[in-house]
Amino acid sequence: MTARPAVRPLLAIAGTSIAALVLAACGGGSSDADTAADASDSSGTLSHVHGLGVDPADGRVYVATHSGLYTVAKGQKPKLVGDRKDDFMGFTVTGENTFIASGHGAPGSDRPGNVGLIETKDAGRTWTSRSLSGEADFHSLDSAKATVYGYEGGRIRVSSDLKSWEDGATLEALDLAVNPSGEKLLATTAEGVVTSTDGGRAFAKGAEPVQAFVSWPAEKSLFGIGTSGKLSSSADGGKTWKELTTVPGGQPQALTAVNADHILAATMTGVYESRDGGKTFSELAPLAS
Repeated sequence: MTARPAVRPLLAIAGTSIAALVLAACGGGSSDADTAADASDSSGTLSHVHGLGVDPADGRVYVATHSGLYTVAKGQKPKLVGDRKDDFMGFTVTGENTFIASGHGAPGSDRPGNVGLIETKDAGRTWTSRSLSGEADFHSLDSAKATVYGYEGGRIRVSSDLKSWEDGATLEALDLAVNPSGEKLLATTAEGVVTSTDGGRAFAKGAEPVQAFVSWPAEKSLFGIGTSGKLSSSADGGKTWKELTTVPGGQPQALTAVNADHILAATMTGVYESRDGGKTFSELAPLAS
């Protein structure tokens, strides 16, 4: 599997922590996928988290991994959703029981190496190919106002129908986040968080601090997690940041803020949840080393 385009510039800023993070997120090959799947099945732990989300229909937490989509809950073992052990790279919840994703077909399956943009309307039990099958591998997906924003192949791509895509700016990024009104799009880069006000066609100069992942659930509640796991919030769209805490486990693998109080983060040691706006976190599920 090709490493994320952001690896080299982020290495220069963040050192070896981001290298380990990205390699863990993007490790490929059948043996790697099989190892991750075995870890989840036999020990009740997850491996290689790429995305997090909560279904508004029932509040269940979903974890997109290198070897399938899982549900997690405190005190319970992770449970595989459906029977696909595909490598779910980009992942986001777009509505009740409705998610979109991208990534790679599991070894031995009849699905392509790049699955393009896929969608489920039954909370991950079955998936339908919507576009770019065999072509695209989105490493980050987000949506607002029925518009989907994706990062794929070193460029921003935008769709309003999940079928046709408009190409936007070319940049080296790791994660995207769009504000609820759909007026601003953020991308995390080695120079800091960059902002677009024209739907991803162009971005302004990056603003520090450097964030690995960002999530924007409410206009005045933007969250970012740095390469060492430090969680921060911004009330002004990323112009200024307030450090909140360090999520257990250090290096982050994913971040999703459901609202201003409910935040999910995956690090190298586990999937963690905060219910107090990021002040404290508790573990939902461990990650295999």
